[in-house]
Amino acid sequence: MADQDQGATAQSIPALLALNVERYGSRPAYREKEFGIWQVWTWAEAAVEIRAMAMGFLSLGVERGDHVAIIGRNRPAHYWAMVAAQMVGAVPVPLYQDAVAEEMAYVLDHCGARFVVCGDQEQVDKVVEVEDRIHHIQHVMYTDKRGMRKYDHSRMNHLADIVAEGKAGHFRYEGELEKRIAELTADSTCVMLYTSGTTGKPKGVVLSNRNIIETARASVAFDHLGCDEDVLAYLPMAWVGDFIFSIGQAMVAGFCVNCPESPATMMTDLREIGPTYFFAPPRIFETMLTNVMIRMEDAGDLKHGLFKHFMDFAKTTGETYGMPRYRVKRSKPTLRRRWRWAWRYAMGIGFSVETMVENALRLALVRLRHPLEHRKHFHARGPLLNLYPQPLRDYFDYRTGEVTIFSPLKNTLGLSRIRVAYTAGEAIGPEIFEFYRSMGINLKQLYGQTEASVFITQQPDGQVRADTVGVPSPGVEVKIGETGEVFYRSPGTFVEYFRNPESTASTKDAEGWVATGDAGFFEPGTGHLRIIDRAKDVGKMADGRLFAPKYVENKLKFYPSILEAVVFGKDRDRCTAFINIDLNAVGNWAERNNIAYASYQELAGHSQVYGMIRDHIDAVNRSVAQDPMLSGCQIHRFLILHKELDADDGEMTRTRKVRRNVVAEKYADLIAALYDGRDRITTETEVTYEDGRKGAIRATLRIEDATVAPEAHLQKEAAE
Repeated sequence: MADQDQGATAQSIPALLALNVERYGSRPAYREKEFGIWQVWTWAEAAVEIRAMAMGFLSLGVERGDHVAIIGRNRPAHYWAMVAAQMVGAVPVPLYQDAVAEEMAYVLDHCGARFVVCGDQEQVDKVVEVEDRIHHIQHVMYTDKRGMRKYDHSRMNHLADIVAEGKAGHFRYEGELEKRIAELTADSTCVMLYTSGTTGKPKGVVLSNRNIIETARASVAFDHLGCDEDVLAYLPMAWVGDFIFSIGQAMVAGFCVNCPESPATMMTDLREIGPTYFFAPPRIFETMLTNVMIRMEDAGDLKHGLFKHFMDFAKTTGETYGMPRYRVKRSKPTLRRRWRWAWRYAMGIGFSVETMVENALRLALVRLRHPLEHRKHFHARGPLLNLYPQPLRDYFDYRTGEVTIFSPLKNTLGLSRIRVAYTAGEAIGPEIFEFYRSMGINLKQLYGQTEASVFITQQPDGQVRADTVGVPSPGVEVKIGETGEVFYRSPGTFVEYFRNPESTASTKDAEGWVATGDAGFFEPGTGHLRIIDRAKDVGKMADGRLFAPKYVENKLKFYPSILEAVVFGKDRDRCTAFINIDLNAVGNWAERNNIAYASYQELAGHSQVYGMIRDHIDAVNRSVAQDPMLSGCQIHRFLILHKELDADDGEMTRTRKVRRNVVAEKYADLIAALYDGRDRITTETEVTYEDGRKGAIRATLRIEDATVAPEAHLQKEAAE
C-alpha cells in the first residue's frame, strides 16, 4: 500500500525510477540482444547506469532547459539517455533514425539542441553534414564506436566514456544531480516529440511529466498491466507511442522493455521474447498477414486446406471460443484451472489427429480425380462431430483448430503470450483486425495523438469491434464539433507547440479542448467513437455523395499483393486510385506463375499483375457497394505506380502515412490521365537514394477500368 501511495505521488520519471529500484530492484528492467545473446539489466543496475550517464552529462556542461537530441534505434542506452537528460533538467528530443540529413537539420535547428546522442556512425555522419548550418551543437556522443576511430574527437565522445566519466566524478557531481532531480515537478518538461508532418513542417510537441505520468497511470490501470509484462521496443523512438509504452508505462508499471538486435531481426526477436503486451501500427499487422499468406501459398496441399478451413470457421466463432477470459487480479493457476487446460488441449489433440488423417485420405482421392488441379478442388473439413449438440460442436471444432493451426501460427508470429495488444496510428482494415481476433489474440484499437500523450479512446475488453476505436480513455473528455470534427480534453493534453504560439492557439483553446483534425461520431447505443477519416480528406463528390478515401484504401490493403493505395475523388464525378504492389507478395506470386521480371517497375507493369489487382479492386467495389453512405466511393479506374511511395521522397511521413497533397501535386499528370480517358501515360519521377543523391526514373504506365458494382440500396429501392 505504501508503494502504491508513493507511485501515485511521484511527479517525474526519475522519481518513478527511484521508486522502481525500491519495489522491483532485482527484477529485469531492460533486455537487449547483442551478438545473438540477450543482455539483461535489473532496475537497480539500470538506475546505476542512468545516474552515471546523468553525471557524465553534467561533466559536459548540460544546463537546465538544454535540448538533448537522441538519434538511433531502440537500445537501453538511448532510453537511459532520455531519463538522464531529464535528471539534469534538460529536455530529451528523440529523432527518427531513418530521416535524411535535411529533415534532421530542421529538427536540430528548431529545437536548438546543444548535445546529440547518436546510435552509430551513420547518424554521426548526418549530424556532421549539417553542422556547418547548425552552429549551436556543442558535443556529439555515439553508442556504437565501430568506424569512429578517425573522426575528430575534440567535440565527440563514445557514450560509454561519458558514463565512465560520470562514475569517476561521482563525489563531484552527486550533490548537483540530487539538487536538479529535486527541482523536477509535475509541470517540468518530460520530452519534446515532433509530429509526423503530414500537412507541413513537423511541430515540436512539448509534453510535461504530468501529461506522461497521469496518462500512463490511467492506461496501466485500464488494462491491468503489472511488473511481469514483457514489451518489445522496436518502433521509432521519436514516435509518441514508443515513448509512452517504453518509458511512461514501463516506469509506472515496472515491466521489462526488450530491445531487438536490429530491425532486420525484429521478427525473430519477437518470437524469442514472446511479449505479453504489444503495440504495432496497422502496417506491422498487415506485413505479418502478408507473410503468412505467402507462406501458406507455398505450403503443402493438406496444410493449405486446413488453414483455409479453420480460418474461415474462426471468423464466426473466434470471439466466442478463442478469446481468453482476462482476470483483473492475476494469480497462479489453480489445480482446477490446470485440469481444465489439460482437458481442453487433450480434446483438441485427439480431434486434430482424426481431422488430419481424414483430410489426408480425402486429399489422396482428390489427387486421383484431379491430378493437375487438386488444390482447387480440395476443401478440408473439421472433425466428425455430428453426434455432439451445438454449441459443443463448434467448441470442439475450434479447439481442433487451436491445436492444428492457431497455436502454431501464433507461436511462429511471436504472439502466443499476448495478453493485450493494441493497434493505432491509422485505421486498420476490418478483415485484418478480425484475422488476429479470430485466432484468440486480444488485439484492440485505440485512438490517440502525439498532442494527447497517445490515449484519447480505447476499447475495453468485451467491447472490441473493428469499426470503432472504443470509448474515451479514463480521465479523457471527447466531444464532436458542429462540423463533425473530434475534440478532446485530458490530463495528457500537450503544453504547447515549441516556438509556435499560433499553431498552439489554433489547436488548443482556452478551455483546453484540442482539435484532432479527424472527422467522427459517437454511436448512439454504445457510446463508441467511430472515426471516418481526416477531416480535410473527407468531402463530397460532384454529385454530393460522401467521399472518405481511407475506408476504401483499408479494404484494398487487406490483400497481400497491395502495399499501399491512394484514392482520389473529392469534388469529382467518380473515384480513381493509385496502387503500390507489395514486391515480396507479388514477386512470390510471379514465381509460382512462371512470370519473369527484372525490377519492381517491370513487375508492376505486367499484364497479369494488372489482372490480379483488377480482381481485388472489383471485389472491394462489391463490398463498398453494400454501404449506403459510401457506395459512391467505388473505384472506376486505376493504375499501378512504377515506384513505391517513400518517405525519403516526401510522399509519406516517417510513420508511413501518405502525404496526400504531396502525392497529388507530384503525380498531377497521372491523376489527369485517370480522369481524361487515356489508357496509358509516360511520366518521369524524381527519386531520392539512400545516400541523399537525386535521380529520375521514366516509365509508361497502363491505366485500366474496374468493374463498378450495383449499389445495394438502389437495388433495394428499385425492388420495392
